[in-house]
Amino acid sequence: MASSDGFLTEEQRKRMEIASQNAEVMSSLSLSSSPKSSSLHHGKAPGGGQSAAAGGGAARHVRRTHSGKAFRVKKDGGGGKGTWGKLLDTDGDSVIDRNDPNYDSGEEPYELIAAAVADPLDEYKKAVVSIIEEYFSTGDVDVAVSDLRELGSSEFHPYIVKRLVSMSMDRHNKEKEMSSVLLSALYADVIKSAQISQGFFLLLEAADDLVLDILDAVDVLALFIARAVVDDIIPPAFIPRVRKMFPEASKGFEVLQTAEKSYLSAPHHAELVERRWGGSTHLTVDEVKKTISDLLREYIESGDTSEACTCIRQLGFSFFHHEVVKRALVIAMEARTAKPLILKLLKEAADEGLISSSQMIKGFARFADSLDDLALDIPSAKDIFQSIVPQAVSEGWLDSSYVKSPVENGLKPDKSDDKLIRYKQEVVTIIHEYFLSDDIPELIQNLEDLGMPEYNPIFLKKLITLAMDRKNREKEMASVLLSVLHIEIFSTEDIADGFIMLLESAEDTALDILDASNELAFFLARAVIDDVLAPLNLEEIANKLPSNGSGRETVLMARSLVAARHAGERILRCWGGGTGWAVEDAKDKIQKLLEEYESGGVVGEACQCIRDLSMPFFNHEVVKKALVMAMEKKNDRMLDLLQECFGEGLITTNQMTKGFNRIEDGLDDLALDIPNAKDKFEFYLEHARKRAWLLPLTGSFARVSGEDLTVAA
Repeated sequence: MASSDGFLTEEQRKRMEIASQNAEVMSSLSLSSSPKSSSLHHGKAPGGGQSAAAGGGAARHVRRTHSGKAFRVKKDGGGGKGTWGKLLDTDGDSVIDRNDPNYDSGEEPYELIAAAVADPLDEYKKAVVSIIEEYFSTGDVDVAVSDLRELGSSEFHPYIVKRLVSMSMDRHNKEKEMSSVLLSALYADVIKSAQISQGFFLLLEAADDLVLDILDAVDVLALFIARAVVDDIIPPAFIPRVRKMFPEASKGFEVLQTAEKSYLSAPHHAELVERRWGGSTHLTVDEVKKTISDLLREYIESGDTSEACTCIRQLGFSFFHHEVVKRALVIAMEARTAKPLILKLLKEAADEGLISSSQMIKGFARFADSLDDLALDIPSAKDIFQSIVPQAVSEGWLDSSYVKSPVENGLKPDKSDDKLIRYKQEVVTIIHEYFLSDDIPELIQNLEDLGMPEYNPIFLKKLITLAMDRKNREKEMASVLLSVLHIEIFSTEDIADGFIMLLESAEDTALDILDASNELAFFLARAVIDDVLAPLNLEEIANKLPSNGSGRETVLMARSLVAARHAGERILRCWGGGTGWAVEDAKDKIQKLLEEYESGGVVGEACQCIRDLSMPFFNHEVVKKALVMAMEKKNDRMLDLLQECFGEGLITTNQMTKGFNRIEDGLDDLALDIPNAKDKFEFYLEHARKRAWLLPLTGSFARVSGEDLTVAA
């Protein structure tokens, strides 16, 4: 108002005030005569409370036109005809015109759209499918186990079982066998026993849906369950317990019936179930080599590089592709006309990523190692090979690091010790003779005659390496021999060092033995079960191995095997008990024959039973158990049996001494159950000395008897 007063004269201002007053008088008169005036007057009536508030609100909504007429504004002050409407008025039938030059997309009404929320289980299933697909392609159990472990989310582990089995059900027998092998590897290490059972329960629930896509789903799923029972990853009680939860008309019930009646009730069912899918993942080295040779020769005849690459891929042994390289190079030497085709195949396989750079280098290295022998039949082999290497490097399918000699890398060739070479040659002969004769005492005598105990770890490495490339019988014999050697001449440190040497060279061993990692894990686990190694030794062995090597994975696998349910029985039978001998079985037999003798048996009959055991290297166990039983029963009759055995030469002085040594080592524990155990042992010790049962006194015996003897370290 102050700004506009400067444009009016004094006279104009006075006229304007008079006109304003007249307008107010006319307005009040008009309102008093209107039918609606009563409500407005009530609105203006002074007084507190609601009337005042309402009146104040009504007064604010009164508008006047230039004609002097007053009216009630519609839409709560939003205006009406001739008004602008209120701020942010959204009522009415107004429509936003997108062709309007002043159109603003921000004025469009908001529309809430429901966004999909990611389900953690769906994401987990996608990751599991990817890992399983990769496993079916590579066959690498260790990688698959590691990848599934890294996924975490242990609450979703039953879905691994369901997805793995369901994905393999409509594939070849190879994938089914691979699935069973992977489940055994995951058992206890990644997936708990209860979760595996839960996974199979989920499969049984989905059986009615599975038969729609897979015609023989009932039979396949029944076989998977039977295989899981045989592999000890689900208990036999799983079938009758879960069967109660399904109606008889359901496919899940039919699956369980088939598993129990058709597979698990058959004679020799374990072997039948394990061989049902052909054991596709357990091909021998010779079988794989023969397959590779056949596909390469077919390629030479057809010249179809694409087909040959497909055949190599279908082998499913990417870690054994170095054998493809080596055999391809041999064929290139044998047939000059085949050389261009072979080089083309190797280049194509490398360009596709089918044969990795490391596998290519290993193949060339293995061929180079055998080049001297090959040159005897093909004089030009070295020249041909020397022409192939630079060509392969220049074309980019052989890494240039291969052509660097040890001298260029700053390495010097090793000069092997003649003594060590001779020892290796001798022990290989001794081990071969043992595999033929099964004569442990003879082997021990031969090792003692060699007189090189510092090489004991090397003997262990040779023993297990030779056993791994043979049948289950030789593997069982090797484990039995380790148990005896540990008692006779090997220390725990010797055995641990031997396993470290094996694990350090595991990758090289795998070049010739496909399943070397799993075999080594079983040998380690068996050593723990047989008390050759303590569980703590496994951790010590792992700490001495490279952190990024496969050796540590093998030790981890062995620890999982030992920690599994019923591990003792399962591992003792892992190779079928090929020699018919096991530590626990022998101990049970010895205990029974001594109990029978103690209850009134004849000395001669007891001696014959000990002789029938055919385990002279384990007679120290007879001595130990006989002395413990004599202490417990307070019956010295056992001394008569020991005297008879010693007199017949059945128990040697060495075995007798070891038995007494073992009693002395556990004397403190015995004293907890037998209070006078130390006094009894001293009496038995003196009795044995008088009859010359024992070797010259050791330091421990001298301490027990109280004699002050000086013993050489």
